[in-house]
Amino acid sequence: MSLFDKTLNRRTLLKSGTVAVATIAAPSIVRGAEPPPVKVGILQPVTGAVAMDGEFGRTGAELAIADINAAGGIKSLGGAKIQMIFGDARSNPEAGVQEVERMQSEGVAAIVGGFASPICLATTQAAARYDLPYIVDVGVSDQIIERGLKNTFRFAPGFGICTKTAIENLVRINEAAGKPAKTIALVHEDGLFGSGLAKLMQQELPKHGFEILETMSTPTPSRDLSNITLRLRSLNPDLVIPSTYYAETVLLARTMQQQRVRPKAIYAVVNGAASNMRFVKEFPEAAEKIMDCNHWHDPRNPKNEDLRKRVEAAGKQWNYNVPLNYSCVGLLADAIERAASADRGKIIEALASSTYDKHLMPYGPTKFVGGQNQGAAPVATQVQDGVIRVVYPETYSDAKPVFPVRA
Repeated sequence: MSLFDKTLNRRTLLKSGTVAVATIAAPSIVRGAEPPPVKVGILQPVTGAVAMDGEFGRTGAELAIADINAAGGIKSLGGAKIQMIFGDARSNPEAGVQEVERMQSEGVAAIVGGFASPICLATTQAAARYDLPYIVDVGVSDQIIERGLKNTFRFAPGFGICTKTAIENLVRINEAAGKPAKTIALVHEDGLFGSGLAKLMQQELPKHGFEILETMSTPTPSRDLSNITLRLRSLNPDLVIPSTYYAETVLLARTMQQQRVRPKAIYAVVNGAASNMRFVKEFPEAAEKIMDCNHWHDPRNPKNEDLRKRVEAAGKQWNYNVPLNYSCVGLLADAIERAASADRGKIIEALASSTYDKHLMPYGPTKFVGGQNQGAAPVATQVQDGVIRVVYPETYSDAKPVFPVRA
């Protein structure tokens, strides 16, 4: 081999090596670029007074993200995966706002969650400063959507819709039973959620022939509800309507059971425990036959049964927050898919024009007006033989109501 050939071969090897190194260093040249993930903020209170509900919400969001990514991610963005940026709102508005600021600094495209009304009220306002799309999962206070914030979309019904539906359902159920219930005592938590509900029910229930004997407020948290229970015994109402968080509802129901306060029915509205399987399993006698007008999954949708099995196989509990947040993340993914962009403004436009109907809730197609999903509505549930059943409306029901519970 000549000196020229040796030099040429050496140069060829060096050139090939350089190409190989470049290919290793920049695999996207050969293999195709991996699209950057779409960062999504999941905000839930997983410590503090409402931590249990926050965990339910986180579980639903995590499962939805896993399923979306496994199905190929956001296809209009080349299969981009959703990356969860989780924030613990720690059951208070201030902590929630801090997490929104952190999510903003980490470049999230949108936020989902919040759960409690005070948290959602503060965090949606904070997100609005950055035109950051925010899908509220629960947050029933209607103040959340009455401020004209273009970034805020509440997927579930607020307490205006919930109260109206609860009263309509109660009237129909009561009439079907021969109108056994005439007098009512309201028990509500003294915050934004409970006070708002109580005010609306005070205005609307008398229009349908019900007499409100008394309205009683309780702090959150409460350690002793003996005085309220004794007052209920003295009033002897046909119906007790509690609008309280989990711990206070459990405490009230157990105290009523111990003191033998037995109204014709307990008909809760957006209650923290009456539609919660933990309450049913831990205190079955106190929970039995309690009715609630609340968020719940569609029992006729087989996807809910599949999701519930996955949740329980993971050693976790099932509650409405799981399919609700699963659906909220699905709604957001659908908006990003249609927007074909992680740009916040385009996502807001896509959410505003949404007709998303692949959710797991007993809702119609999604349609936002003034930030509120017009397709959303609560259902009437009742604990029957240790199972939470949907009893109204018939479109979604898997049982008939037992009313009154006591003559």
